[in-house]
Order: sequence, then structure tokens, then C-alpha cells
Amino acid sequence: MSRHLAEDLPDATGTKALRVWLESSGYARRLLLGEGGDPWAEGAAKYLSFFTQARGLLRSDVAVVNVGDLFRSWLNRHPELAAEMGSKKRLPYPLRRMLEEQGPRALLDEVAEAVGAHLQGQVPLVLALPAPGAWLAEAQIAAGRDVEVDEDAVEDAAMYIADFIRCVAQRPVGGLLIEEGDTPGPADRYAPLLNAARHYRWAGVGRGVTPDGAARFDAVIGGGDAPQGRDVSAALFAGDGLPGTGPAQFLYAQVPVNHPPEAVLDAVARLQGVPA
Repeated sequence: MSRHLAEDLPDATGTKALRVWLESSGYARRLLLGEGGDPWAEGAAKYLSFFTQARGLLRSDVAVVNVGDLFRSWLNRHPELAAEMGSKKRLPYPLRRMLEEQGPRALLDEVAEAVGAHLQGQVPLVLALPAPGAWLAEAQIAAGRDVEVDEDAVEDAAMYIADFIRCVAQRPVGGLLIEEGDTPGPADRYAPLLNAARHYRWAGVGRGVTPDGAARFDAVIGGGDAPQGRDVSAALFAGDGLPGTGPAQFLYAQVPVNHPPEAVLDAVARLQGVPA
């Protein structure tokens, strides 16, 4: 059973399910596995155990599996892949070679199946991944190359990611979270990825995208009043006042990795008590 994120995104009626989106994977990893702990290192069953414990710590209206973390783990444990990623000169090749690797594809497929069965459609399962340009730059660094990204390479990267997500096309995924780096990329070049997501009936949510690119997504997460998802992370964990939301908005917060557990629980309770 799957639940589509698009059906939960707030609208003018104010009746939709998504009110609070918490990103707490780094915090949960430190708390449950210790410094340097890796939930991806021992297969799908171990990941599911981590995932269920993490959901027990902090509830969110969406359940997120971080695909970027999967590949960081894989590269850390398979340095030979990083060497292969640097073997050809084309700008997009490091990302292309990384995403072609069959091991991470198989692991993500197993994890998506297991997590979906655990959730039983109670909340949408969302895959979080870096935006095409950000992931391309990260892959180039992992391959030991200087970062060089242009718009054509970003579009190529979007095509490679679109091909990659086919590995979970039959699993109960409800949406994609596409996260920009420090410098947002050209969202008009993300069409291959966003079109693939819509083909699977997955909502595409952008985090940190430019105002010009926002219309290409089903929802965006960012600072200020305009985004549908209002990022209140800094104010929440500094103890500052929180904004209310309009009927078509939700609140997003990323839990700091090293924040004290008692303070995290207090902050999340405060967040979930913000009136709609």
C-alpha cells in the first residue's frame, strides 16, 4: 500500500494531512548508532531497524529515506567505485558511473519495499536526494576531481537520476525531495527527473530552489513567507518565535545533529503545537 505525497500537500481547504515535516536522520543516527554509525552498512533489515527506531523518536507527517546518504555510505565502503568514477573526463561521468552501480540500486529497492510495508500507507514515503547539479559536484569531489558544473551537465545529471529512480518504480514511494546545495541550480534543466517523478505519480518537492524555479515543483521548502513549506529550523532550535502557517502551508525543520535530546523533544512539541 502506498500513500501519495501529492494527496497530503496542504491546499486552500486547510484539510490536508501534511502540517509538520521533520528531517532528523542525522540526529537519529548519532543518537541510535553513535558517532560514525552507518544504518546502510549491513543491508535492508538493519536499515529498517534503524528507521523504525528513528520514527519512534520523532514523528513526522512524512517518512524520508535519504538516498544521498546511501551513496555516501556505499562509496565509503567501496573506494574502488570512487576510483572508477574518475576514470573518464566527461563532466557528468562520475555521477553516471556512481548511479549505474547495481549494489546501491538493489539495496534501495529492498529498503523501499521494507519501509513501505512497515508504514502501511499511514504517511507518504519520500526519497530525498541532492539536486542534479549538487549531486554531480559531490560525485566529482568523491572521484578526486575539481568541481566543474555547467547547465548541459546538469541536464545530463537529471537524466541519470531519472534512470536511477526506476529501480524503485514498483515500490510504494509517494514523492521526491530534491535538495539544492549552497548555490541552487537551474531548475529548468531538471525536466527529465521531474517528468519521471510525475510519470510514477510522485510529487516533486524542492528545497532551497530559486524563486524562478519554484513553479516547476509541486511544492517548495524554504525561508520566508512565500514557500509552501516554511523552513523554521533556525528559529525553532534557537528558541525564537515561530510563524503561523496559512491553510496551504506546512512547517519544515531539520533537527541539528548534536542538539540535546530533551531540547529536541521540547522544540518538536512546540512545532507541532503551532496553530494552522
